[in-house]
Amino acid sequence: MATNYKPKNILITGAAGFIASHVAILITKKYPDYKIVVLDKLDYCSNLKNLLPVSLSPNFKFVKGDIASADLVNFLLVTENIDTIMHFAAQTHVDNSFGNSFEFTKNNIYGTHVLLEACKITGQIKRFIHVSTDEVYGETDEDALVGNKEASQLLPTNPYAATKAGAEMLVMAYGRSYGLPVITTRGNNVYGPNQFPEKLIPKFILLAMRGEPLPIHGDGTNVRSYLYCEDVAEAFEVILHHGEVGHVYNIGTKRERTVIDVAKDVCKLFNLEADKVIMFVENRPFNDQRYFLDDEKLKSLGWAERTPWEEGLRKTMEWYVANSDYWGDVSGALLPHPRTLMMPGYEGSEEIKGILSQFNNIKTKVASTSDSAPETHAFKFLIYGRTGWIGGLLGKICEKQGIPYEYGKGRLQDRSSLILDIQTIKPTHVFNAAGVTGRPNVDWCESHKPDTIRTNVVGTLTLADVCREHGLLMMNYATGCIFEYDAHHPEGSGIGFKEEDTPNFTGSFYSKTKAMVEELLKEYENVCTLRVRMPISSDLSNPRNFVTKISRYNKVVNIPNSMTILDELLPISVEMAKRNLRGIYNFTNTGVVSHNEILEMYKQYIDPSFTWTNFTLEEQAKVIIAPRSNNEMDASKLKKEFPELLSIKDSLIKYVFEPNRKVPVK
Repeated sequence: MATNYKPKNILITGAAGFIASHVAILITKKYPDYKIVVLDKLDYCSNLKNLLPVSLSPNFKFVKGDIASADLVNFLLVTENIDTIMHFAAQTHVDNSFGNSFEFTKNNIYGTHVLLEACKITGQIKRFIHVSTDEVYGETDEDALVGNKEASQLLPTNPYAATKAGAEMLVMAYGRSYGLPVITTRGNNVYGPNQFPEKLIPKFILLAMRGEPLPIHGDGTNVRSYLYCEDVAEAFEVILHHGEVGHVYNIGTKRERTVIDVAKDVCKLFNLEADKVIMFVENRPFNDQRYFLDDEKLKSLGWAERTPWEEGLRKTMEWYVANSDYWGDVSGALLPHPRTLMMPGYEGSEEIKGILSQFNNIKTKVASTSDSAPETHAFKFLIYGRTGWIGGLLGKICEKQGIPYEYGKGRLQDRSSLILDIQTIKPTHVFNAAGVTGRPNVDWCESHKPDTIRTNVVGTLTLADVCREHGLLMMNYATGCIFEYDAHHPEGSGIGFKEEDTPNFTGSFYSKTKAMVEELLKEYENVCTLRVRMPISSDLSNPRNFVTKISRYNKVVNIPNSMTILDELLPISVEMAKRNLRGIYNFTNTGVVSHNEILEMYKQYIDPSFTWTNFTLEEQAKVIIAPRSNNEMDASKLKKEFPELLSIKDSLIKYVFEPNRKVPVK
């Protein structure tokens, strides 16, 4: 009978590898309320690029480390409050096990033992899903009509399979002796995008692409069953939620094919003559003739294979054709009998070091394989807008918080210079505080429209696109001056414009460009857009400060508006980056404040003799070129994320007027 289980915090081991990465991506994307922590030591067959599709997800975290490190595993289980483990990490290539079997024992048996012991000690695990293999059953009779059932005897025939069977015994023992809620899976061969080319199908595809012979061990009559990776990921999704504790589940297919048939199908895809490119080579020391599984138990939980062989093979071929350099130099893996020593050292490659530094889950940790507690991997911010007000303040915040940062040297509209910045600086996050607002004000944009478009639209989109290509979150300081009071949001009503509302103010060319680029940025999931309004800071000498501006005007209008106190909000934007927040946020304090109310505070705290005169919007229109936006923004989304956020009037007093007080307190 199927159960219904809902995890909260899942640890997936070996998740930079082939199968586990597909599982991690599926669960991370489909279940945003689950926290996914992945642990991988980045061995030769792992690749961080496999996880880039979810690197920006707020519910995803990558940890570099070895499951054989007991301190690290215990640390993660406790600090991340893990309740579920999906254990994929293993050495899996049979050829390698014949030449380096001790490494298989260390990884597959000892590593599993460390995990189980950590589960016993912490006492908090509600599911431990152990990923095994069909090879533990050993060879299936050639004429068998029924596949191995989950209760079949384990008769492994190679060192790899023996270590997986040994790990299963430990899992079973911990389940019975200590009551650990264990589930074991045994799967057929899996194929699809991202697989390291030591395996049969990607090896054949890459060799065919290179016009080289396809090596077949023995006579090629060995029979195997192949499942497409997405179908297998769905199988693990079903087992996670509905699998029975203490049970074993076969993940298989009854569609079998010989190795030579696989080679011929690959030849068809590349229009090659199989007789001319297939090359028979010396067989393995022992090569099981057939693995055949009975998968009815899993099907009873609701899973079914969906991808036909022809479709899956075509998709796989298309991916490798488009990503031929994905793994770098794999010439050693393409040999008929590869060994681990021939494989590329991907953990230490410059490319992977670069990706690791860019892997922008903010709580990423890098751990050594020794039994020491992991160290937090430092953030590094790349900031554009060095000469601007917000850009300059961001640098000071980074210095105060001890966050390494550099200012970008490239121009936003110059794609190659942006790429050079990212490759040179290797940031974890990018902040875009660059843009054209006009000097002394937005009227400048009315007579410099191409310049305004070049920076505010083309430049911003280019930076967002480059960041997306490099798996980086971009914090984009935008504007809320794209709305104006209307019948649905009347002045003084307390009804503010929300993040999802359509901009309705087109009075200035500046606002037009900002509304335009904001709409386009919605297509980029790696962007967090912060709508700043009428920014104010504690630096009353800054001519861009809204308080400074209106205190120097001869006349001012008197209209309530939402505003942004930078001293409070900019540190919040840094924290938003650390939390990997994305989408659009009205980046203002709550509530509104009018010009007169601000100037009353100015008079109360700074200059008791200060006076001012009001004029109407109609009178204002005679002395400005472009109309100005006036509105109230609904900041409840930001307030929900940061409950400590002050109202605009309280923030003005705390951050602006009290620090600058010149009038003694009575």
